[in-house]
Amino acid sequence: MRGLAGVSAAALSALAFGAATSAEPLVGFTDKSSEAERALEGRFDQALSADAIRERLKLMAAAPNQVGAPHNKANAEYTLAQFKAWGWDAHIEEFQVLYPTPKSEALELLGPNPFSATLQETPIPGDTSSVDMKGALPAWLAFEGDGDVTGDLVYANYGMPEDYKALERMGVSVKGKIVITRYGGGWRGLKPKLAQEHGAIGCIIYSDPADDGYGPGETYPKGGWRPPQGFQRGSVLDMPIRAGDPLTPNEGATKDAKRIPISQAETILKIPALPISYGDAQHFLAALGGEVAPKAWRGALPITYHVGGNGVQVHLKTEADWSLKPLYDVIAVMKGSQAPDQWVIRANHRDGWVYGAWDPLSGQTAMMEEAKSLGALAKTGWRPKRTIVYASWDGEEPGLLGSTEWAEQHAAELKAKAVLYINSDTNGRGFVNFDASYAARKLATGVAADVTDPETGKSVLAREFAKIQVDALDPRADEMIREAAKDESKTGEIAIGPMGSGSDYTPFVQHLGIASIDIAYGDEDDQGGVYHSLYDTFEHYERFGDPGFAYGVVMAKTGGRMVMRAADADLNPLRYAEAADLIAGNLEQLHKLADNMRQRSQALDAAVESKAFDLAYDPTHHWAAPAAEDPVPAIDFAKLDAATARLKASAKAFDAAAADVAHVKPEALAKANAMLQSLEQSLSDERGLPGRPWYKNLISAPGVLTGYGAKTLPGVREAIEGRRWSEAADYIGRTADALDTCSKRLDEATALLKS
Repeated sequence: MRGLAGVSAAALSALAFGAATSAEPLVGFTDKSSEAERALEGRFDQALSADAIRERLKLMAAAPNQVGAPHNKANAEYTLAQFKAWGWDAHIEEFQVLYPTPKSEALELLGPNPFSATLQETPIPGDTSSVDMKGALPAWLAFEGDGDVTGDLVYANYGMPEDYKALERMGVSVKGKIVITRYGGGWRGLKPKLAQEHGAIGCIIYSDPADDGYGPGETYPKGGWRPPQGFQRGSVLDMPIRAGDPLTPNEGATKDAKRIPISQAETILKIPALPISYGDAQHFLAALGGEVAPKAWRGALPITYHVGGNGVQVHLKTEADWSLKPLYDVIAVMKGSQAPDQWVIRANHRDGWVYGAWDPLSGQTAMMEEAKSLGALAKTGWRPKRTIVYASWDGEEPGLLGSTEWAEQHAAELKAKAVLYINSDTNGRGFVNFDASYAARKLATGVAADVTDPETGKSVLAREFAKIQVDALDPRADEMIREAAKDESKTGEIAIGPMGSGSDYTPFVQHLGIASIDIAYGDEDDQGGVYHSLYDTFEHYERFGDPGFAYGVVMAKTGGRMVMRAADADLNPLRYAEAADLIAGNLEQLHKLADNMRQRSQALDAAVESKAFDLAYDPTHHWAAPAAEDPVPAIDFAKLDAATARLKASAKAFDAAAADVAHVKPEALAKANAMLQSLEQSLSDERGLPGRPWYKNLISAPGVLTGYGAKTLPGVREAIEGRRWSEAADYIGRTADALDTCSKRLDEATALLKS
């Protein structure tokens, strides 16, 4: 799709509300090959069935599906059999990973009003899945540390760094105590990690009803949101440091792999931790005294929230079986007819925490429908130009285990062959969302323009444009939403988010430097309240996730088109002009970040010096002034500014040359495709990011203190945020060097296309 800078308001309005763009050539295709590709996609659509997705989901979500569960293996074997029946060359790759499972656990409030947490959810009337609890995990946080501890309880809000600073100013220490935090505000695994770093001996995490219970809507079974007895299981593996099996860093966890001792595994926590329901959490929080919690810390429970630390004691115990468990990755291959050594990889994970109907089987079953339809096309004689690989990962929930071990096992081959990794996870009713390598934006836009939304009859692109325009008009909209709306209006391209972590694209884009895209539909479903709970069942999903399974078909159309276009394009469909513009925007944010930090530090120091905090605080409460901050020096961005400008020029020239594929000689086209296959890897640094060398992507990575959330230009950004000035200078140079390498390779590809 062409960019729309300078188009009239009327033309833009027509696009936003459904004007077709499907007559335009596809990215990387000629006019003639675009016409053939769209005809093929029409045939692909005809084989997709909402009923087939529904029945597949009902079967796969029929029993607990976590790593090591019998039904998990049965689902792997079922997936393998289906791929083979559809004509794919399929097999299972098995890995042996450390996966702790609960042996015993307890959580008790001590004192005059004792209470024991239930640590298991109760069945919901009318939900037949939740009644059969055989094999269901109790309350559990994988990779927390074994322990049997007793200590005073402290409430720390979301348990994020600013919360601990607030506790310190209130005169409350968590050292030697047990912390209780609520879900939200940051990734789950950061909560016990930060508690541990501040000296706590244990951590409890609960789901406050303000966030995903009766605050946002009716609770299950009347509505879709979390009931009082529901809790969120999950992993607290330190994934911002490294994903995958803790005992086999940087290599596949095969049966004979070399393993380090558990005591040396840097991603396993040392303190015990457990999740609990808000029904149970109310007993613990109501017992607390001490300072009344700040206003922003107060949830929706019918109590006065206090921070505690005043002698209310809790006993917490966890003990796990720390043995190896098998993973079953299902890999299916359709060999390319022209470029078999260029791979397009499409994947979703298969394991859940209990039944996992929404997370992840809603995405898994839609992806399988894609594979079924592609298999049917192959039986009529069609073959993709590039090789297509479909993967059904195991072990995502504990720490991206199945995808990471496979990626590490095949790292050299993937870096030599992978063109694009296409991921999905959960799926629901609503709007499309893409998180992606920036160069995939134009491909995502073209796919979204050609998929019809079942609720409105317009394209999913038009619907996403409309939503972001409306969201940006809300007075409460943040700057990111407003900027995204402006950008979409200017470029005519769909907004994409930078890639952090939280799903299986992580080892591909962050560790190996392979261009990736993550697809999700949602925002109109009511699934968030049963996330990682016993109630993520087929019955719940059919009522509140995707009634009629229309968006299962939409996901299959979206993923299938992405796969087919990447596999069949005459020229690799990644484009770099807008990618360079987005990187330039990220750099502008860094300039603003440094300036804002400098101004804030100056204002804070002045307020501390003038005793403003002493005058502003209520003297009847204990609240100390913050400490003064070191000044922020001038940061020299010149090298990175210059490299970004060069990249913009090179990328613009490349995209212009790539727009006329029909006139490129076949041998030049083949050489350009080979060159472009690994271009994204030039944006990585083999030395990795500060303190976490497994993460190598210099454009986008999960933040050390965000977990899943992305940080753009992360080496520089996190150094500035952490006030590590020499490190910031180092990564300014490293990032500039990477951009220059990318520019040079784009120039070479441009010359080939023009030859």
